[in-house]
Amino acid sequence: MIELDEIDRQILNALAHDAKLSAGALGRRLGLSQPQTWRRINRFYESGVIARRRLVLDKEKLGFGVTVFLGVKLATKGRVSLEDFERAVSAIPEVQTVEHVLGLYDYRLRVVARDIPDFERVLRRRIMTLPGAGDVEANVLLSEERRPGPLG
Repeated sequence: MIELDEIDRQILNALAHDAKLSAGALGRRLGLSQPQTWRRINRFYESGVIARRRLVLDKEKLGFGVTVFLGVKLATKGRVSLEDFERAVSAIPEVQTVEHVLGLYDYRLRVVARDIPDFERVLRRRIMTLPGAGDVEANVLLSEERRPGPLG
């Protein structure tokens, strides 16, 4: 764990909202010099606080208007390994995230599709045919508020 002061928090919040900000622009916004800001940002990378930068695509503009969260319970835990299921589900391009969870379901998947009929096709032909796939619960995303992180 790394100690963060108020300026560190402000830098991280600003980068969480716009990772393209340069150290100079960020420094001007916070009243720091470019080198001071760069040193702080570099410390975040070196300590692992900033693990990576990630591109966020607009799924709707790419033609994927439906997002569905699926809870998947494996039917045969003894016969199919978790790794087999994870490997198979990760090969499905419409599956954006695979989370192994504790609770009613074994996995939580985030699936994108062009529309509901497209999602039904993905569900029937790809997800339900996975090794060990059992009970499935679908929740269609109606709206989403993106939050950059716990420092905001």
